[in-house]
Amino acid sequence: MSHLPAPTRYDNPSLYRRCGRSGLKLPAISLGLWHNFGGVDVFENGRAMIRRAFDLGITHFDLANNYGPPPGSAEENFGKILRLDLAAHRDELIISSKAGYTMWEGPYGDWGSRKYLLASLDQSLKRMGLDYVDIFYSHRPDPETPPEETMGALDHAVRSGKALYVGLSNYNAEQTAAAAKILRELGTPCLIHQPNYSMFNRWIEDGLTEVLRKEGIGCIPFCPLAQGLLTDRYLNGIPADARAAKAHGFLKADRITPETVARIQKLNTLAKARGQSLAQMALAWVLRDQVVTTALIGASKVSQIEDNLVAIQKLAFEPAELAEIERILAS
Repeated sequence: MSHLPAPTRYDNPSLYRRCGRSGLKLPAISLGLWHNFGGVDVFENGRAMIRRAFDLGITHFDLANNYGPPPGSAEENFGKILRLDLAAHRDELIISSKAGYTMWEGPYGDWGSRKYLLASLDQSLKRMGLDYVDIFYSHRPDPETPPEETMGALDHAVRSGKALYVGLSNYNAEQTAAAAKILRELGTPCLIHQPNYSMFNRWIEDGLTEVLRKEGIGCIPFCPLAQGLLTDRYLNGIPADARAAKAHGFLKADRITPETVARIQKLNTLAKARGQSLAQMALAWVLRDQVVTTALIGASKVSQIEDNLVAIQKLAFEPAELAEIERILAS
């Protein structure tokens, strides 16, 4: 039986923020399927998270060709969840995928060639059982392929009806400006940029956010919680079920240093004083700049999605709070 979404899912119109200079609005919190939706994970847990997210008004689900593990399995599982639960609601969803990292063997399964991007998009659509994705990204810049070729492939994806919008991920300020110019001239403007951004990783503030503002490109930071570091999970060591404890995870235990833990504890104290969890404050901090349309969260259980969404209830910061955050991060 298909899932019956909560009739209250759109009761909070302030949840949605316009993406740059476009007609598209995205929820302030989007759900990424980088972790916990692959073939190694419990399918019903991922299914429960997708259903609950949609019930709460989260309409944007972010994937990539290589998400798993194994690569491709997150798209396969998401496609199955769509068929089981949300097929009747496709037009209420924003579904994105990407190509740019290694996906298959040989010279055509990686980077930014037209061959790779368009073949990968066809594979992603087949895995998810879709006619089109809403957003298709170049997942990373290719130092050897002319940007005109990569952007031309994104333009073709839209003109062929296989994507509605295009985006960039992991491009620096200079690369983004160049790519945006090419896309604008092709008539398929860049909708959105997906960088790694959090209190612990602030590289986009050195030029990229200004490019996005100037170009009218929305921003969707991934890892806004620094893969779980900016939560209460690591205040007292590494829990057995935490991301840092997984052999196939990207967060390694050696990143959880005494200095990092000390900063997390101080930030946690400030968050409590604001009436928020550390995760909620970290999300609010990322969303404080209007160039950021939505924060892309990961989750391993339904309760994390519910808790993270509460962040939008208090997005404002007092100047003294921002100053204190800067002091803690510099310590």
